[in-house]
Formats: sequence, C-alpha cells, structure tokens
Amino acid sequence: MKELNHLSEIYDNYDTFVIDLWGVIHNGVILNPKAIDVLKNLKDESKKIVFLSNAPRPSSKVISFLLKMNMDKKFLSNVMTSGEAAMYAINKNQFGKSFFHLGPPRDTAVFEKVKKNKTNLESCDFILCTGLFDDHESDLEYYKKFLKNYISKKLICTNPDLTVHRGNKEELCAGAVAKVFEDLGGEVVYFGKPYKEVYDMCFNLDEKVLAIGDNLRTDIKGANNLNIDCIFISDGVHRDEFQDVSELDNLLNKYNVKANFFQRELKW
Repeated sequence: MKELNHLSEIYDNYDTFVIDLWGVIHNGVILNPKAIDVLKNLKDESKKIVFLSNAPRPSSKVISFLLKMNMDKKFLSNVMTSGEAAMYAINKNQFGKSFFHLGPPRDTAVFEKVKKNKTNLESCDFILCTGLFDDHESDLEYYKKFLKNYISKKLICTNPDLTVHRGNKEELCAGAVAKVFEDLGGEVVYFGKPYKEVYDMCFNLDEKVLAIGDNLRTDIKGANNLNIDCIFISDGVHRDEFQDVSELDNLLNKYNVKANFFQRELKW
C-alpha cells in the first residue's frame, strides 16, 4: 500500500470515483474542505462522482442532509445509500409483508411506502433494523435480551457499519445490532457495502473505478469484493487503532483487506 500525497497524481487513470461520505467528505457535523476541493477538481475534469453511503435512509434524505451542510448541489447527481437499496426490496415484499422496525424514529422514511405493514415483534414476518433505539443507543446487552426469542425471523440490516464518529464521539450503528443477532444464531440480510449488489446501482462493468473510504470492513472490503482499486482514508473510523502509519499494513491484515493507496484525509 502506497501513501498518496495527492489524488491529482493518479486521478486520470479512472473514470468513476465511488466515494464514501461519513469519515471522508464530512464527520457528521461539518464538511471536510480538502475533500470538497477534490470534488471540485474531479468535476472540472468531467469525472463521474458517485457517493455510496451505508446510511439507513433513502438517498433523498442524505442529499437533504448534505445540502444543509452547504454542499453544492452540482456534486449530488449520483447518491446511493444502503437504505435506498433496502427500500426497493422492502417495497416489493421481498422478505414478507409485515415488519417490526428496530431503530430510531428518524429512520422511518425507509419504509414510508409500506408503513401500514409495520407491526410488533411477535407477529412480524421480518425485523427491519436501521439502528438502535434512542433509549438504548449504547447498550448491546439490551438487544441480546430483546431479540433472543425471535431468531427464527430474518433481520434486515440497512447499515452494515458497526460504528461511526459524529465529530469526536463514537456511535454504534445497525451493524452492531445485526452482529448481536447473528451471534444469537439468527440470519441477517445486509444491504450496503461491502456487498456487491449495492455497487451494481453505482457503475457499469466497463468503467474504470476508484473507491475511496475510511472503513476497512465496508468501503475497502467492498472494493476488494469487486476487484476495483481503492484509497484507504486513515483518519476515519479506524483512527484509534494505530499510532503510526508504519502500522497500517498490519491494520489491513487484521481486517483481511488490501488497499492500493492511503491518505490521512482525502486531498487533491
């Protein structure tokens, strides 16, 4: 893995840039100015920019969130989320009709079209997990007890991430609950990175693609699954797992992934 001082050194080798949002473009609170500078330069060079996010909500909600952060609308023509991909499947009753929503009220947009099918845990066909309940947002033991009698049902996870940093604070994501469910012996269906299906909605096989992300389990693993080049952004979700860049190869080995390049933060 090679340190890449400037994306401008290699951008011309690629047509399409599949870029993660949280941890690369913003930290949940503010946009990263250097990353925005990258977007401007890629746009000026007529490159295709696709934002691929493991957000458990429809793409339109993520676009609204980015506009509120003052991102320029011209960068937002290709936004795909794990929530959007899950929504397609849920609207087609792919896992049955009735569901129990496990997650905070702010995520209800993902099942807006089928909200009449929402029911309780006992009688649902499947569990739709978008995150953690607001009252239990850091207590995974709670979910062990809550779900232990329902492992015969499928759990649909709309965000495979385990954690995210909002500013400097680490928060648990839907993937952490899904892992609890799997450890109990339940079956989980994941939507989002690193699973191939979500990438089919982002680019064609004949495009030369570079993936950029900060999460080794999802962004970099996803790139490896599709055999596309990638840049690991080291000052993101894994920043507390190493002291020095000399340790990065060991970190990648720990997650059993490979990256072509790394940058501390995305910069042109």
